[in-house]
Amino acid sequence: MIVDAIKSVLRDVEHPVSLHEPSFIGREWQLLKDCLDSGYVSSVGEYVDRFEQQLAQYLGVEHVVAVVNGTAALHVSLLLAGVKPGDEVIVPTLTFVATANAVSYCGAIPHFADSEQSTLGLDPAKLRQYLAGILQLDDGQWLNRNTGRRVAAIVPMHAFGHPVDMDALNEIAGLYGLPVVEDAAESLGSCYKDRMTGTLSSLAAISFNGNKILTTGGGGAIVTNDKVLAKRAKHLTTTAKMPHRWQISHDEVGFNYRMPNINAALGCAQLEQLAGFIERKRSLAETYKKTFSDVVGVDFFQEPEFACSNYWLNVLLLDEAKPEICNEVLEALNNESIMARPSWTLMHKLPMYQGCPRMDLSVAENLEQRLICIPSSPFLSQAGDHA
Repeated sequence: MIVDAIKSVLRDVEHPVSLHEPSFIGREWQLLKDCLDSGYVSSVGEYVDRFEQQLAQYLGVEHVVAVVNGTAALHVSLLLAGVKPGDEVIVPTLTFVATANAVSYCGAIPHFADSEQSTLGLDPAKLRQYLAGILQLDDGQWLNRNTGRRVAAIVPMHAFGHPVDMDALNEIAGLYGLPVVEDAAESLGSCYKDRMTGTLSSLAAISFNGNKILTTGGGGAIVTNDKVLAKRAKHLTTTAKMPHRWQISHDEVGFNYRMPNINAALGCAQLEQLAGFIERKRSLAETYKKTFSDVVGVDFFQEPEFACSNYWLNVLLLDEAKPEICNEVLEALNNESIMARPSWTLMHKLPMYQGCPRMDLSVAENLEQRLICIPSSPFLSQAGDHA
């Protein structure tokens, strides 16, 4: 029944059907050619500045710093938030590996937290109770009483584009004076209580990978309203190079993370179409919702009540946590050349993170066995509308 329902939505689509393809139906060729003609294809050029300014205007923030990918954006955001080697950072176990890896790049340790089913993101109520039991104040710093390490930040991730309950998480962070760094890699264009994700904390990271709702090929952005943080982000991501007309000098260890101009040109063309992409993706999600309303044994995951999601990846949740059923569905769909995939392997199960501190993760472990991602490219809405 599940496979037949998906096939009915995609019946007019040429196979194979990818999980998420980019759409290049605007001025991509024009702007890329202009970039090539200019000769400025690396990290210097007008399109980088233009992309940053236009994205900041779209999000309604003061500053955007464009970088090579979302992981780099998250890495530098954590550094700007004050994360230091030996610290612990609260991150969801149900996330893409980049969230945990960025913590490791800082020399810090991921501390894994559970998710709630209504958002697929961090569970504020459960996290509040857990932190109250493990944190102790020592000389003005909140330490994990079990490890003796400082807990330095909280990183909520908007899974599959669906916003988490940021007000509740920000309240918890405020109790302990912890900075919040939003991992908004997947949620560009999603809103939480009429506010854009990526603007709900002092720092945020966005991804423009080839499978995201807006792509620059490879790319990401650091988002902030803080002028000082933005200036430092730009300095760190430009190899900490000191400004000078001809001398090349650096004042600290920096990173070669700035977005190339040619990628930014692609991003400018994509940004012009973002509203249309979101509209089509929400239309596809509505078709899936209607199609699965009468299918027994599975629910189509819908945006939380307080959110308006970009539905980056459409998600099905089986009623029961039975990995064998999940695998049967995935095998049947992929055998039909319809790409589908399960959840990411939970972070605390990966070999490099198995020894990291964690709370009870029973909800995320249950979701991992029930979750299926199905085709979500924006152009699929044209077929889905006729399902």
